[in-house]
Amino acid sequence: MTKTALPDTEQLLAALTEQMRPHVSAQTGLIGIVTGGAWLAERLHRDLKLEVPYGILDVSFYRDDFQRKGLKHKVSPSEIPFEVEGRDLILVDDVLYTGRTIRAAMNELFDYGRPASIRLAALIDRGGRELPIAAQFVGATLALPAQQNIELKRDAQGRLSLALTQD
Repeated sequence: MTKTALPDTEQLLAALTEQMRPHVSAQTGLIGIVTGGAWLAERLHRDLKLEVPYGILDVSFYRDDFQRKGLKHKVSPSEIPFEVEGRDLILVDDVLYTGRTIRAAMNELFDYGRPASIRLAALIDRGGRELPIAAQFVGATLALPAQQNIELKRDAQGRLSLALTQD
């Protein structure tokens, strides 16, 4: 098996921030999907200097495979500290793959209200979509074998890095 070279996380974050900058206002709502997307949302919120606090979604109970797979992590409550109704939102995830997590996130978001728009930002788009979902902002696109996964990690100092795992 060939080893996939991973791009530098800081460079990807810088590229993602610059892609997003012309498309956000101080009132744009940024919402990160637990866990990696939440870490990215925190960082993007700071770098984009948004006024509205960022939100966090844990979509565990909204996934269509919840009954089959169960919980993979400790479920925490979603926190959206702003009004969703009528607001432009950017949903943030670390790795976009099948699209099922994003579908679950959108289902949950509509429980909070009807946003004016939802755009998607992903640090990595690895292809393999099972649903018609596309990110408007992408740090990098990587082709990976189905048995290989990419994961965003955060160390004790809050630094983000990418790692490959095998199924």
